Amino acid sequence: MRADKNKKKKRKWLRVTGIVLFVLLIGIGVYAYSVYNSLQTAVETMHHPVDRVSEKRTEEVSLQNKQPFSVLLLGVDQRKGDKGRSDTMIVLSVNPKLNSVKMLSIPRDTRTEIVGKGTEDKINHAYAFGSEEMAMNTVENFLDIPIDYFVKVNMEGFKDVVDAVGGITVNNDLDFSYGGYHFPKGEVTLNGKKALAYTRMRKEDPRGDFGRQIRQRQIIQGVISEGASLSSLANYGDIFTALGNNVKTNLTFDQMMSIQKNYKTVGSNIDQMTIKGNGKKINGIYYLIVPDDEKQRIQTELKTQLETT
Repeated sequence: MRADKNKKKKRKWLRVTGIVLFVLLIGIGVYAYSVYNSLQTAVETMHHPVDRVSEKRTEEVSLQNKQPFSVLLLGVDQRKGDKGRSDTMIVLSVNPKLNSVKMLSIPRDTRTEIVGKGTEDKINHAYAFGSEEMAMNTVENFLDIPIDYFVKVNMEGFKDVVDAVGGITVNNDLDFSYGGYHFPKGEVTLNGKKALAYTRMRKEDPRGDFGRQIRQRQIIQGVISEGASLSSLANYGDIFTALGNNVKTNLTFDQMMSIQKNYKTVGSNIDQMTIKGNGKKINGIYYLIVPDDEKQRIQTELKTQLETT
């Protein structure tokens, strides 16, 4: 009798445990489905196709086959009534075979041909003249590599993204004040408004635009890091809403899922590249002139990364 009772108790506990486990799995499944749906909605809001064909590619990149690809990241200081200029231009070249990403920041004052405009001007003016298409074509011509995708971030509204992930921490290498905030050297925790001020300061930095580019990359990398943490999952709705309102890209939802699946380890190995040039005034306007040998060096490194040599 006692043996039968013990067997019944074991079966009961197994049944209860099974029910609890089943409920948990359903709960996780519903939560994951909710996250997936919210992400899909946000990406659909962000999606902005461009009407262009790269002259540097004969065939479209196959993300399913894990081919190398490039992304032009545009940080646009867009305010009410002003289309803005792309104050931040970063090219990411991704190679899954090498398990690496090369990140090149292009100084906003770089003088080059504005493709489609027929003039030479500051490279960041390409966006103001012809939106994402002209910016992609101009950068593609300047670097002599294919630019496959773009991601445009509205820096004015990016503060909402920083707040949505609960703020970020950066390692500041320059003591300065800007926009009513003081930023000491060392680790600094930033909310959205502070992050915006942190990225906008340029004139007090002896490195000029190069220093600001460093801070902008810190903000973007900080958001990616915080957004990927488990603690941010509770705020996924706010995060996706903020992204949908402030980010535009020609990447589709399926393409983003392919990148997540096939390229997820490459982000751990980011090699930052810089462009060297000489400042020069032409007709009273300051430009950064990049020497031909420096341009050749950068082009060769990127072509090797993208396997287009």
